[in-house]
Amino acid sequence: QVQLVESGGGLVQPGGSLTLSCAASGLAFSTFGMSWYRQAPGKERELVAAITNIGNRRNYADSVKGRFTISRDNAKNTVYLQMKSLEFEDTAVYYCNAKRRTLTGESEYWGQGTQVTVSS
Repeated sequence: QVQLVESGGGLVQPGGSLTLSCAASGLAFSTFGMSWYRQAPGKERELVAAITNIGNRRNYADSVKGRFTISRDNAKNTVYLQMKSLEFEDTAVYYCNAKRRTLTGESEYWGQGTQVTVSS
């Protein structure tokens, strides 16, 4: 059974920092690309950051470039999202996503989400 468990969310003031973690189990973690998505109230879920299975490439949404950093530790089956200079607009539920495409199809899994609230 595949599980993605996010942690590290919480309440932070504008300009503050948080680091989210997503611990994966039940899958061959090092074969999956990992991403962080977020969904704010009344808005669609959006991609925040992505990292390839071996961590050699990263992509970021324009809104978080220079402030957020995605990383992974394949030995710990964990992906991280380091968030700095947080803004009110970063308030959302943050979801971890694992995706892998093979010749036989695509596998995709989601975590349950962790709330990040930026408020003064």
